[in-house]
Amino acid sequence: MISIIESQQFICEKYASDFISSPLNLKVGISLSVKEGIMPIHGLRHPLEGDTTGWYIWSGDFSENSDFFKPVLVKDLKNWNRSLFKYLGLAPGWRFLCTFDYEDVWQDLTLLDI
Repeated sequence: MISIIESQQFICEKYASDFISSPLNLKVGISLSVKEGIMPIHGLRHPLEGDTTGWYIWSGDFSENSDFFKPVLVKDLKNWNRSLFKYLGLAPGWRFLCTFDYEDVWQDLTLLDI
């Protein structure tokens, strides 16, 4: 069985991203719609800051509401959507979009201009 780290390294190699870990004790910002199973799932990574990984993950329609993203520890994502773990090694400045049968990963350097 492939480990989480190996799956993250595979995604990074596949899309030519540096591997930057998302430690289990740090947070991501994630929308409740991900836990509800709504598709597609979007993710983007800003630089790491404080106790966060820089990841923001949502599904369905994006919202500007201040409570749209919930802070969740990486280790607790297993209760939300286990398939997300493989993307969390992508470096800051990367995005992903996935559904049950589709995956797109690309670099977006504007995410580094914060």
